[in-house]
Amino acid sequence: MAGHLLRAAYAVSIMRSMRIWMLTLAAPLVMGAPVYHGEVRGILENRCVSCHRAGEIGPMPLGTYAEVRPWAKALRQAVSRGTMPPWHADRAKSVTFHNDRSLTALERATLVAWVDAGAPEGTPSAMPPKAPSTGGWRLGKPDLVVRIPKFKVPDQGTIEYTFLVTPTDLPEAKWIAAAEWKIDQRSVVHHINAFVRPKGSSYVSDAPAGQFFVATKASRAARRPDEREADRRELLVGYEPGYWPMAWGEGRAKLLPKGADIVFEMHYTANGRTAEDSSELGLYFAKEAPRERVLTITPADSAFAIPPGADNFASSTGATLKRDLTLLSMQPHMHLRGKSYRIAARYPDGRVENLIDVPRYDFNWQTTYFLAEPKRLPKGTVLECVAHFDNSPNNRFNPDPKQTVRWGDQSWEEMNIGFMEVVFPAGVDPDVVTLSGTTRPGGPAAAGR
Repeated sequence: MAGHLLRAAYAVSIMRSMRIWMLTLAAPLVMGAPVYHGEVRGILENRCVSCHRAGEIGPMPLGTYAEVRPWAKALRQAVSRGTMPPWHADRAKSVTFHNDRSLTALERATLVAWVDAGAPEGTPSAMPPKAPSTGGWRLGKPDLVVRIPKFKVPDQGTIEYTFLVTPTDLPEAKWIAAAEWKIDQRSVVHHINAFVRPKGSSYVSDAPAGQFFVATKASRAARRPDEREADRRELLVGYEPGYWPMAWGEGRAKLLPKGADIVFEMHYTANGRTAEDSSELGLYFAKEAPRERVLTITPADSAFAIPPGADNFASSTGATLKRDLTLLSMQPHMHLRGKSYRIAARYPDGRVENLIDVPRYDFNWQTTYFLAEPKRLPKGTVLECVAHFDNSPNNRFNPDPKQTVRWGDQSWEEMNIGFMEVVFPAGVDPDVVTLSGTTRPGGPAAAGR
């Protein structure tokens, strides 16, 4: 028995000696590895913390070493796979974007090396001074805040689009340099759109001011025979998962005409728990009249019918420019069967330029892509939007692959909208594009998908 104990003690001694020896050999490697209080903290603050902090979409905060350390292995996995930070535009087939949050190869290698070295903390350095509180607004304190009264979201059931007409009662027209959503209950907000409705518009004209209202499809589609889209409504700003506010740039703004209303289009989704949402819209007024007006155009295809089991159904829509314009941003929009999205510019001379290619669309991260260099487009250019849908059993998000799927409000239905923001001289007529929509079951657009 004593012999067994001596042999066991000897084995433990040998193991301890080997462990100390290995740690001694590894020490120089750890000392030379990235540390949190070095390049790692900078990468996380620049790429991750905006979403991974209290009140944001990230499931855990990553603002300090103590917060990051327990998630080091998960962080390595997400970074290695390229799933975080979420960025879905193919760099090789798209223009460059100002808000590209994807990691560079060096940043990815740094984070992986840090985790592989044991996620060392390093020597804490002084934190940068705290910025003045802006009450949760990313763009600073707004000039005007429009608050949605408490909307009660049930724990289950289908919730139809709900509208809220908010008169502005502003004594004169205002130019809006930026707008920002502050969402209260993210888990139940499918989307919220804020539309500018000029005085006399036909858009949901039967909705009472200041009250929640479920508009009929006929009311939502109403249009006078001579009414142009610019005189009917204009999308000011929308919120959806993945949203991040950005100002439109110096000398650019959207117009809020005198006597106009702001119409909120709200879509809530039950998640098993009751909730009350009081989201807010912040408006930032331009200090002086802008040089350029910003306008959102929304080419859409609403006539498609996706067959049961189709794994690569193509739907296309577009917009033809009536004058020279500058493209500022793009946002593809589909639902749960969305597979890929591409927007290209077909120039009057026949050239085609890919503007954005999203090979793996993600309904949970509907990014608005802001061009690093706004693209000047000549009159006659056609902006082509091609969406592909996967209605097959291979799509794990597919609600029912046995159904023929058509346009509809709910997530189990589908949409094809290519939201784009364009700019043009502030004093010109805002009727700047002609929209069109077509559907194709296959053909050249589907090749290579």
